[in-house]
Amino acid sequence: MSTQAAAILDATDRRLVIATQNGLPLVTRPYHQLAEAIGIAPEEVMARLTRLLESGVIRRIGAVPNHYAIGYTANGMSVWDVPDERINELGVRVGGLDFVTHCYHRPRRLPEWPYNLFAMVHGGSRAEVLAKVATIAEIIGTDCRSHDVLFSTGILKKTGLRMAARQE
Repeated sequence: MSTQAAAILDATDRRLVIATQNGLPLVTRPYHQLAEAIGIAPEEVMARLTRLLESGVIRRIGAVPNHYAIGYTANGMSVWDVPDERINELGVRVGGLDFVTHCYHRPRRLPEWPYNLFAMVHGGSRAEVLAKVATIAEIIGTDCRSHDVLFSTGILKKTGLRMAARQE
């Protein structure tokens, strides 16, 4: 978080972020429950979350399904060696695919690691992931100098950034 973003968080914003960082309460009126928990009106919860979204302090409010629970048990990080001058255009196209959940530009680590474009793909089987990776290969076309797929073997940690409650 930038110093500018940190400066716009007051104590109530901080309590709100901490109260929501593990997800919204699974109740009919989550903003009302949050409001009660941190001692402000539900309308203020919504206004503060809107401001935090618009300022970029938080990126989104949305459901984050457990892909294992919904049948996506094969996870492959596809890695691509593409020309640096084409990475932005290719990254936008690959990242826009509905089956790509994360798409990154990362530095190469030559000579061992030539890859600079990363795209995470989930599927019900390795074959399904590989079929989706083949679709990415078609999009990248002749700009693909090499690629690989790194399959997950287990989950070590799966959380977003967590803000610690600090003593004031």
